[in-house]
Amino acid sequence: MSKSVINSDKAPAAIGTYSQAIKAGNTVYLSGQIPLDPQTMELVEGFEAQTVQVFENLKAVMQAAGGSFKDVVKLNIFLTDLAHFATVNEVMGRYFQQPYPARAAIGVAALPKGAQVEMDAILVLE
Repeated sequence: MSKSVINSDKAPAAIGTYSQAIKAGNTVYLSGQIPLDPQTMELVEGFEAQTVQVFENLKAVMQAAGGSFKDVVKLNIFLTDLAHFATVNEVMGRYFQQPYPARAAIGVAALPKGAQVEMDAILVLE
């Protein structure tokens, strides 16, 4: 099976040895996004704003792949403080409609650049 690189200049550039996303067949694997403003490559301030920025970054890469939030089948959320889980749920509700994707929320000790939240996703395109 062939694979292709997905890239969007509307999402932060990769800060390591990875691609923003890889498409294999009709499945797209999105790398983790942290709340970097794609223009400044700086973290946005505040937990809710960070969560929104992560969803916006994911959306930009999804759109570059020809998909959207309706195509997400799996979402992984990494949080440095699980007390923010309710905020993540509230913000997530702005981006997703039922049926919601499968999801994991994982507490971690630290994230790149001091981010409070990171997410990755898997899409299946029709």
